[in-house]
Amino acid sequence: MSEDKNAIPVPYGGYVLHDTPVSFNTEKPVTKVRVKNTGDRPVQVGSHFHFYEVNKELEFDRESALGKRLNITATTAIRFEPGDEIEVELIPYSGNNDIFGFNNLVDMTGQQLADVINDPIKLKSLIDNARQAGFKMPNHPS
Repeated sequence: MSEDKNAIPVPYGGYVLHDTPVSFNTEKPVTKVRVKNTGDRPVQVGSHFHFYEVNKELEFDRESALGKRLNITATTAIRFEPGDEIEVELIPYSGNNDIFGFNNLVDMTGQQLADVINDPIKLKSLIDNARQAGFKMPNHPS
């Protein structure tokens, strides 16, 4: 067996990574949203949480977050300290875009959500329901 004189020794259990950075979600449209934590406690949001339905104390344009999640690697999260104002990137869910659970503000299939987004009356109703449930968003009407 010949040895590569340029090989870098790797300890047991170590990783050999590629020289070029790994990219992900490059083909997905990105929506940038400015988020402010108006609460008195830190809030952490995981990579695949439906961003429209995140903690009530996070104030941002929730309408632009419908059907979207954070553009960060799986199993990671972003932490918002009290008073923090951070711009985040959101991307649409893949697959059928069915959204159930979370804070139960949406609970519909991807097709139903697309219909709501394209119907101003249904969209306003969805936004108003979130606002009435105490989810913060800018004061301008949706």
